[in-house]
Amino acid sequence: MGKIKSFSGFIAMYIDGFKNLTWGKALWIIIIVKLFIMFAILKPFFFPNLLNQKFATEEEKSEYVLDKLTENHNTNVKTIKNESD
Repeated sequence: MGKIKSFSGFIAMYIDGFKNLTWGKALWIIIIVKLFIMFAILKPFFFPNLLNQKFATEEEKSEYVLDKLTENHNTNVKTIKNESD
């Protein structure tokens, strides 16, 4: 029961805090509008899902990602070895 009381007190604190906001309400509206614009409008245009466009199966996608990750790792390892010589 102690956990329920503390959780309900925690929620009550936030509800009471939001009721007493003056500028905070306008700022929250601005934040919500910006998030909506970023994720609902900009994301599909500027960040298309390239893996779905290039590859048909999950196996092809995972192989491509693994190759790119290890390619970058191998390049970094070679650079570090050359600098230490």
